[in-house]
Amino acid sequence: MKQPFLQSIKDRVLVLDGAMGTMLQQRGLKAGQSPEELNLTLPEVVAGVHQEYLDAGADIIVTNTFGGSREKLSHYGLEGKLAEINARGVEIARQVAGARAYVAASMGPTGKFVEPVGDMTFDRMAAQFREQAEALVGAGADLITLETFLDIKEIRAAIIAIREVSAEIPIIAMLTFDDKGRTVLGTPPEAAAITLEAVGADIIGSNCGLGVEGIYEILSAMRRVTSLPLISQANAGLPVLKEGKTIFPATPDEMTAYHDRMLQLGVRIIGGCCGTTPAHIGAMKDALAGKNQSLPDIASSGGTTWLSSRGGHAALGNGRPVAIIGERINPTGKKAFAAELREGKVSYIRREAMEQVVAGATLLDVNVGAPGIDEPAAMEQAVFCAAGAASVPLVLDSSNPEALERGLKSADGKVLINSVNGEEKSLGRILPLAKKYGAAVIGLTLDENGIPETAEARTAIAAKIANRAVSLGIRRNDVIIDCLTLAVSAEQKRALETLEAIRRVKGQLGLSTVLGVSNISFGLPCRPLISSAFFAMAMEAGLDAAIINPKEQAMMDVWRSVMVLLNRDANAATYIDAYKGAVAASAGQVEAAPQDIRGILARAVIDGDVENIVVHVEAALAQGLSPLEISNNGLLPGLEEVGRRFEKNIVFLPQVMLSAETMKTAFSRLKQEMQGMKLESSGRILMATVEGDIHDIGKNIVCTLLENHGFEVIDLGKNVPAARIVAEAKAHDVDAVGLSALMTTTMSEMETVVQQLRTAGVKTFTMVGGAVLTQDYAIEIGADIYAKDAMEAVSKIKAIIGKIKRS
Repeated sequence: MKQPFLQSIKDRVLVLDGAMGTMLQQRGLKAGQSPEELNLTLPEVVAGVHQEYLDAGADIIVTNTFGGSREKLSHYGLEGKLAEINARGVEIARQVAGARAYVAASMGPTGKFVEPVGDMTFDRMAAQFREQAEALVGAGADLITLETFLDIKEIRAAIIAIREVSAEIPIIAMLTFDDKGRTVLGTPPEAAAITLEAVGADIIGSNCGLGVEGIYEILSAMRRVTSLPLISQANAGLPVLKEGKTIFPATPDEMTAYHDRMLQLGVRIIGGCCGTTPAHIGAMKDALAGKNQSLPDIASSGGTTWLSSRGGHAALGNGRPVAIIGERINPTGKKAFAAELREGKVSYIRREAMEQVVAGATLLDVNVGAPGIDEPAAMEQAVFCAAGAASVPLVLDSSNPEALERGLKSADGKVLINSVNGEEKSLGRILPLAKKYGAAVIGLTLDENGIPETAEARTAIAAKIANRAVSLGIRRNDVIIDCLTLAVSAEQKRALETLEAIRRVKGQLGLSTVLGVSNISFGLPCRPLISSAFFAMAMEAGLDAAIINPKEQAMMDVWRSVMVLLNRDANAATYIDAYKGAVAASAGQVEAAPQDIRGILARAVIDGDVENIVVHVEAALAQGLSPLEISNNGLLPGLEEVGRRFEKNIVFLPQVMLSAETMKTAFSRLKQEMQGMKLESSGRILMATVEGDIHDIGKNIVCTLLENHGFEVIDLGKNVPAARIVAEAKAHDVDAVGLSALMTTTMSEMETVVQQLRTAGVKTFTMVGGAVLTQDYAIEIGADIYAKDAMEAVSKIKAIIGKIKRS
């Protein structure tokens, strides 16, 4: 009888098996065939792969169900057999594993992005994973492993869906990172770890994309923000072509070189991804023999509350600098903003998000509640907009549970809910949402009897909120208490009671605290004087976060000064930077507004201002600019600046796609002015995902950006045979052929296409790209261009075709 899985990884390090796809390919998997279909047609072959890994020493056998979602199976016409394919995958693995190994049910990404980057809603995405999880859990899997995810929002939806099926089944959650330490959509390891832990993953880590050294660096970054067990599932090096075959060069011994460091880091599962074989798994198992496999002491984050966004993270409490929560995204007293919300517009939100981050906000409060507004819909749009404009975590500010849930589904990471209070109605409606979606909560010290007059009574309500949250499975350090700021003009004696309540909540309960500081000065002249003085007193009393206007200089002056005096600004670094005029640039940096219409157009593209780009195009036309001048001197320079920022890791793919959508909207308007005009194309490019590969996210992004740069794109889609690519390249007389492949089992098909193009006498440039490709591999198969990402693809195509046209 095996131990419960989670107990087992506490006692020893487990070895997870290796690559499945390449093993099946060697045993009869045909090009273009679903690997999961073999669970039904050739179960003995699948069982044979499992047996080899089991005999090599694997403690965990992973099912052949990676592409078992409805979205993936539909590409092969197998969606009607989803339950059967997934259940059979578990059964085959169980028959082989017996009592010797655990059965991990594999779930992979759908190949779609969640809104607003893609077109899949959160609910549809979650439904995909819920359906697959029901089949896997029902068949008796010991655990579920989420592998090779690229989008933090998609894997977040997957974990939430699995937890709806089973609260108990252990979940391994892994993302794939590039050599810059980011996912394809720009998520760093720290933000990923915070988000995955918050929504209920039991073991987190990384697989694919990198070798063992790269995976170690990713896991080291994760360890800084989590104490969860980690998993390492590295590739056997980077792929190379040898004698016409794709191989991964890392030897079994090389795959074990980081074992000691992995153990010290708290890695409790070690396995292999692309290119790993039973020989690699056997070497990993042997290398663990005789080593101390006891669970190391992992430093706890103590009372720190970690929050995250898609592109960043923030810490609150535990002696860290007081977090600044920007309060400006709130329609109260802002008629123009309220009017925008009623019209479904988000310009104000985008502007305020960027400006507040530049001013010093470490979190952004998002409140869209006002009369006449569809608050749930507005909250969704506001979260999409704020998350796209700035990389700091969000605070969802609403008393409407429906609006909160829409916002929680729309978020990219671990957010802070503002707020819950001591009323039973509030506790019963808000805390379950926080638990389900992995959010922290602000607890207001009021209940059915209102706001207590004494600090003692407020502390009692704080304890009630914290205890109820913990009973639901919410971490204690994810409850932040608001001791409530009352207007000193009306209740002068209660200001000191608020400060005393902060001291009690910190000292007696050990909870972090937050205040809406500016409420203190309501009804008084020169409000910043009172507000900033109270802010300083509250920070000395133990305040951990403040909801303020970061663009109010007096408040930020006090904050920086007090952080130095309380020894929370090491070496006064933040203070010195601010007052010597050298504040570091950020992803949300706001520059002086351009005056020339060309600059305004460029700025709109950079900011992804889809909403107002047509207004700017109309203004440019009214000033007499031709469509070509608008495109070449306004829009394209903006997109080129986006490319430069992408290369410097200032912006990431979601921002790039928003800028591309802005360009597309602008061009749609310009086309009305250009009817009958013949436009000079930058070139004609044929794009395709090669035969056997059904992944087209990367290709689609390249197509969009090429079109925005004036190229004519012929997109053949995915799973395209070499013969069709050659025929279409001839028929359209293209300047270049772009080929995409995500899987190691299909990357060799690129060489077939390149060779057939040459044999057929098609004189065109070839470009290849995909997560598993390298420059060396591209050279070996004879491709002319290798691009590691979409922006590089556009840059290299422009350079090579531009050179030809000039010659």
